[in-house]
Amino acid sequence: MVADLEFPGGPIPLDSRFYIDRSPVEARACAEISKPGSLIRIKAPRKMGKSSLMLRIIQAAVDRGYRTVTVDFQQADEAVFATLDKFLRWLSVNVARQLKLEPNLDEFWDEDMGSKVSCSLYFENYLLEQIDSPLVLVLNEVNRVFERANIAQEFLPLLRFWYEQARQSETWEKLRIAVIHSTEIYIALSLNQSPFNVGLPIKLSEFSAEQVQELARRHGLNWNDSYPVEQLMQMVGGHPYLVHLALYHLAILQQNRLSVGENESGEELGRAELEELLKAAPTQSGIYSDYLRNQSIAIQQQPELAWAFQQVLDVKNSIHLEPLMAYQLDSMGLVKLAGNNCSLSCELYRLYFQEQNLCEDGFSAVGFEELQQENERLLALVNVDELTQIGNRRHFDSCLRAEWKHNARDESPISLILCDIDYFKIYNDTYGHQAGDSCLRSVAQAIRRSLQRPADVAARYGGEEFAIVLPQTDAAGALLVAERIKAKVKALNIVFNPSSVECLPNSVVTISLGIASVVPGPENDAATLVLAADEALYDSKRHGRDRSTMSTLLNFRFAAVN
Repeated sequence: MVADLEFPGGPIPLDSRFYIDRSPVEARACAEISKPGSLIRIKAPRKMGKSSLMLRIIQAAVDRGYRTVTVDFQQADEAVFATLDKFLRWLSVNVARQLKLEPNLDEFWDEDMGSKVSCSLYFENYLLEQIDSPLVLVLNEVNRVFERANIAQEFLPLLRFWYEQARQSETWEKLRIAVIHSTEIYIALSLNQSPFNVGLPIKLSEFSAEQVQELARRHGLNWNDSYPVEQLMQMVGGHPYLVHLALYHLAILQQNRLSVGENESGEELGRAELEELLKAAPTQSGIYSDYLRNQSIAIQQQPELAWAFQQVLDVKNSIHLEPLMAYQLDSMGLVKLAGNNCSLSCELYRLYFQEQNLCEDGFSAVGFEELQQENERLLALVNVDELTQIGNRRHFDSCLRAEWKHNARDESPISLILCDIDYFKIYNDTYGHQAGDSCLRSVAQAIRRSLQRPADVAARYGGEEFAIVLPQTDAAGALLVAERIKAKVKALNIVFNPSSVECLPNSVVTISLGIASVVPGPENDAATLVLAADEALYDSKRHGRDRSTMSTLLNFRFAAVN
């Protein structure tokens, strides 16, 4: 009956027969909240089923007797994001009210300690102390926070801090966090501060052909062979919302035709209805017209995004886009990301948007090229250290995250070198800051010249410390690069012979290096690689400096090399 059907709008209700369980990832998400201090990260483009999964995680928590709080950042007024203090106060009051507790913010908020410490104390000494059971805190639409860099760069490390506190505090063990977002985070965060490299990652996938077939059956459609499923998926892929909307309309059409006594078999009737629906799908009269029109408006509000999407439409396979553009298109569900390339999500978008003038209002190709050049210039300014003219810490963090994922997928080794100019503070004090800056520039360029592959990345890690990311490089290869760097720095012949350091072994500037190499896997992460390289660097400095040391914390074991 038509009355039994559910129009696919918001989250699918818990008791709905139209919900398709995408296990094992969904089962893992619901099980994860039973672990003390757990963190779940759910990422998927819009209308992929994040909210429906969120309902089931909350229900799993309720079934275990846990308290639950849902904070949807879409509900926050723009004024909430004015300052970090206002944002954290809004969050804290929101949680307290849902737990049916008086806010009592003034008892815990201390201006001298700052809003982050105050918020942490409020959660630890008030909210979590007032409840006897675990608390599942669901943070929905966190991508709204991503858009405010001043808030995100403080709030996201705070989530990481809460997660780490659970490793050593029974009170914090009560807190389990679910972070739900549709876009990649594209602001710079230290690996040791980001909550996006810890916890359980959940990425919702599209429906498989078997799942589409099962959902069709639940809509009363008699699709006994694979042809209708193949036709529908050729048009919309396995996008849950687009598939569900098509099946809803097909079920209504089928019931209406059968009710007036049409004699065709259910299978023949279903094929005819499907062909009609797919023919009209990419048009203004089709079932997706509102959805497609909203996508078109969103794209055309950002001319550079429109031009980026036009590039995807113009190629048959995949294309490389600037990461920020690719992430935005992915969050809208318009493209699929594969490494550094992206391709169109489904044929529906190609048929619809090829009739659209995405780049109207005088946004010419020449103008786009100029905009691209300007974006590249600004991107360089954002990612390049002004003094040394190599990558900065932001660039290092971004490259390490990307290369870690790439090497994990290929099961290939990745190496990291951290290096430090020996006795640089003494050099700076002896010869002055201008000489110190000149030394930093010269060493940085020597490091850059030591790298022989385009994929290798050199960056200023902080102060007189530098970092080198070597993708698809094992321990032996990384050791060779480290020795080449050490030799090139010494060959600069930067005079350094202060009388205050009697034990200084050389009369020129030297460098100490720590090396770590590993094949990424589930038992380690990029933060572990950084820690291992840092420990190896410390060993180099402890054993006399001007040397390379391979970490003994990970897969490979090498002695120091003088």
